[in-house]
Formats: sequence, C-alpha cells, structure tokens
Amino acid sequence: MENEYRICSKGVWDTSVPGITFDEDGASNYSRMFEKYRDQYPRGEKGDKEWSDFVKEIKKSGKSKDYDCIIGVSGGTDSSYLMYLAKEVYGLRPLAINLDNGWSSDISVKNIKKVTKALNIDLETYVIDYEEMKDILKSYMKAGLPWIDFPTDQAIKSILYKIANREGIKYVLIGQDFRSEGTQPNEWTYGDAKQLKYVQKKFGTKKLKTFPNISFTKHLYLAYVKKIKMIYPFFFVEYSKQEAKQMLIDNYDWQYYGGHHHENLFTKYAISYWLYEKFGIDKRIITLSAQIMSKKITRDEALKELEEIPYNLETVNEEQNFLMKKLGFDAKEYKTVWNNENKSYHDYPSSHTTLLRIAKFVKPFISYIMPQLPSYFVQIEERDMAKKK
Repeated sequence: MENEYRICSKGVWDTSVPGITFDEDGASNYSRMFEKYRDQYPRGEKGDKEWSDFVKEIKKSGKSKDYDCIIGVSGGTDSSYLMYLAKEVYGLRPLAINLDNGWSSDISVKNIKKVTKALNIDLETYVIDYEEMKDILKSYMKAGLPWIDFPTDQAIKSILYKIANREGIKYVLIGQDFRSEGTQPNEWTYGDAKQLKYVQKKFGTKKLKTFPNISFTKHLYLAYVKKIKMIYPFFFVEYSKQEAKQMLIDNYDWQYYGGHHHENLFTKYAISYWLYEKFGIDKRIITLSAQIMSKKITRDEALKELEEIPYNLETVNEEQNFLMKKLGFDAKEYKTVWNNENKSYHDYPSSHTTLLRIAKFVKPFISYIMPQLPSYFVQIEERDMAKKK
C-alpha cells in the first residue's frame, strides 16, 4: 500500500520524511545518503591527515594578519568546543563571531563570554536591530512556512562571509557534525536569499537595513573569487558531543541549555513546537537516525525517545506567551497565524529550481568553492536515483 507506514531498518527515518524510499531489506535511501556522506569524509588516519592539511593552509593564509580563521559561536556545545579545539589543540588564531538576533538565552550568552575569555579569543558580536528581526520572523510565521527560523540561519551565514571578507580571512570554521545532526529534508528547512526578500516584502512591514542577507551570486563571488572557504572540522576529527559537553563544564564553568539548539529561544520554539504541532514534523527523527548510524545510541533508545513529545507540557504555555509578547502578537493574531494554511518553499519564489537545474553542472566545480560537498547535493543525487528505480 502506498500510504502504509514504514520505518528504516537502519535508523528511525520513517514515512513522515519527504522523498523516503526503502529497499528490499527495509533500509531507506536516507541511510544510504548518510553512508555516502560518511564515506566521503572518513575520520581516523585519513580524516586527521585532511584536517592537518587544512590547519597548515589556515596558518599560512593568516601569517601576517591578526586572525587566521573565523568561528561562528552560539554558546552551544559544538561551537564552544570548536573554539577550544582550534586555539588550544591546533594553535589557530580565531576571531569569534556571534550573531545577536535578540533571542539568545542568558545561559548561551554567558557561555560565549566564559569560553572566549578563558581562551583569550577576541569576540565580535553583530547585533541586528530587533524591530527588523522581529518583523522578519513574524513574516515567516505569517507565510506559513515550516522552517520559520531560516532568517537566523541566513543572517549567520551572511555575517560570517561579510566579516571574513572585511578582515581578509580565508577560512571560516563551522561547528556542525552530520554524524550527530544528520541531513534534514529540503522540504523541511529550505530557504534562500530570494525567498527571504519575497516573504519580507509580502508579509513584513519594515525595510531590512541591519539584517544581513547575502545573495546566491554574492555567495559564489566570495567563495570562488575571494576564496573564502567554510570548513567543518568535525567532519574529519574524532568528536563526541557528550565528552565535549563534559569537558566544557569541567574546564570553563560552561552550562548546558537543555536540548539541541535550545541555546536560542526562538530556534527552540521553531523546532520543538511549531514544526511538531503545526506541521507534524519531528526533526528528532533525523538527528537520532544519524546518531544510530554513528553508533552513539541504539535504535531502541531512539524509538523510546520518540515516544515522548519534544517539548515540556508544563512550560509550553508560558513559553508561547513569552514568544507572543516578544514578537508583538496579540492572542487573536497569533491564533490566526497558527491556523493559516501550511505552506512550503514551493509556494514562494526562491532560487531552488535554478539550483536544481544547475546542480549536476555545478557539482564538478564545488571543490574549488567549498572543501566539503554540501549534503544538499548528496540528497538530490540519492533521491533522484530512487525515483529512477
């Protein structure tokens, strides 16, 4: 039956995940995507060698400058540990960049200050005018899109590139690990500069003056012409989030903030409530599957976690009221937005169709722009292969 519920035999990807297919053994195409990406970026001796080569390049490129790399920091486990790894273990001279969108938790702000101070790392905070940030977040909610926190993602990427360009820095280090986070389906999280401009024009009330929104062509220019590269060190070096968390607690008086991406209060709401209750999307399926494939948890442990809802029933009303007040929604307006028809990125102009058209032509040149093949391309390939079978 076409609508029959199925779940991957290797992870917990199931039929709620867009574009999922299963082979005769019950393994999903998403498990193959993970394996393909893992094979491209092995850890161990090969990974250590690749990362060591990057470290040499980074040091060489920054020899006559104040900094040799940039690290985007949020106060979370990954970026905090990455600062330690870069400075203390590999002797790099990073500039830490934090984007203040008005939604960082007190714990995350303190974590950033504690770690940068202890490691003697300069910190630059880019502050977006909160009235602009508030307006663009409300616009995404009014648009009825699933990933309402895309503006934050876009602003972070944009400001990292802009500051790297300003400082003449060629390397931006990103604290993400596909082995613990997985790869989200495009339908759940896709967004781009063109989409953002359209959504804000249609639903917003303010012009974006301080909000950074780097275009697709500008991105290519900075990456290809200016040769600014984003590198993901955890793709190569051994990394355990749990061990990293404990090390940060023990050495830097760092504090845990309660969940994946919960260091930002709006991101927490977007993942644990908006996606889950309004769209029926449980992003934990993706992250837990990656952790199963990485042998960090068992499949039974993941299934047990998925039996629980991803938010706290005792505090959810209080958190929603806080969000409404901070965004300037009254109860009636919030209810209207919540009850609006659910949309997808297909419903608004974006660069996605163009990207799909040029993907196979662009892929051979990606290595000149990015050290790592974006998981986006792996997802396109694997899902296209599934369609042809």
